Amino acid sequence: MTFSFDAAALANRATSALRAYDPGHDLPALRRRFGAAIAELGSNENPLGPSPRARAAAADALDEVWRYPDPLGASLKRALSAAEGVPVTGITLGNGSHELLMLLAQCFADAEHPVVHSQFGFAVFPIAAAAAGAPSLAVPALPADHPEAPYGHDLDALASAVTANTRLVYLANPNNPTGTWFGDDALETFLGKIPADTIVVVDEAYHEYVDASGLTTAARFLDRFPNLVVTRTFSKAYALAGLRIGYMLSHPSVAAVCERLRESFNVNGVALAAAEAALGDRDHLARVRETNRADRAWLADALNARGFRVLPSQTNFLLLDLGRDAAAFEAHLFERGVIVRPMVGYRLPHTVRVSIGSRAELDRLLEHLP
Repeated sequence: MTFSFDAAALANRATSALRAYDPGHDLPALRRRFGAAIAELGSNENPLGPSPRARAAAADALDEVWRYPDPLGASLKRALSAAEGVPVTGITLGNGSHELLMLLAQCFADAEHPVVHSQFGFAVFPIAAAAAGAPSLAVPALPADHPEAPYGHDLDALASAVTANTRLVYLANPNNPTGTWFGDDALETFLGKIPADTIVVVDEAYHEYVDASGLTTAARFLDRFPNLVVTRTFSKAYALAGLRIGYMLSHPSVAAVCERLRESFNVNGVALAAAEAALGDRDHLARVRETNRADRAWLADALNARGFRVLPSQTNFLLLDLGRDAAAFEAHLFERGVIVRPMVGYRLPHTVRVSIGSRAELDRLLEHLP
């Protein structure tokens, strides 16, 4: 017996409204096609790779892969506690910060309690809201010609959008995909406008790359604002993207609620070992920061000199505003093995995101620019 079956017709309302997360091109296939000539500049990866200590710790941890990992991640939490000045009870570990952003919505948002985020904020924010069955309000971003943060978060508009029913506000600082940011003073003012029973989540995936004056970290305000949550990842500056591990800093009561729904053994043992070792290698992180700072400035100057509009960035990528549909630009580079990320999914079809890869990759980008 055969019959027609379409699971999409059975999906709940929230899932029906979603599109799957777009990871970009099929990079394994492209590596086979272009070989060593490929310039992978679409995923914001760290071209220096992880700390040698992290590599060694990951290799050692392979001997224990037949055992379940520590479900609490206690050793890494203690290291994070010492590094960040946050109690162990205020730290939650996740399979990348992506999982933690989803977990927060699943724990605190629902059909009666909406989520607020910026128009061009991280793509996971509306996905997290939908997964929780919560309404999602995308607040218009700053204008394209804003002198400091084009397409960036409009904190005044975000604060005005919060109502008595708003349960979560998602911010990203610096923001992906724009690269823009807001300073500590602006965040402090914003937090003072938000009701105490609305949780403000600041995603700091690119925190380690920051060198702008007036911007440190939202974590400095955790003691004053118990409704503040900070999420970070080991995928970017620590170069552990393939191991998928992130962490969250919060008031202990927020962490305790998230523990009720957190998947058991959500972080694998190899990731736990590598992350702790990476956290302890401050010299490697300093090299990563300095290399990124220098190469980001060098690439921005080179692109500006060629007439491109490059948005300001405090990340390991640059957003190029072409002023026209970017499809032909991206396709031209793609056929030459230079992979950049079009921003159609963010409804910025006239822009492309370019990661700060190795100098060899950046040279190939400049060589093949249309």
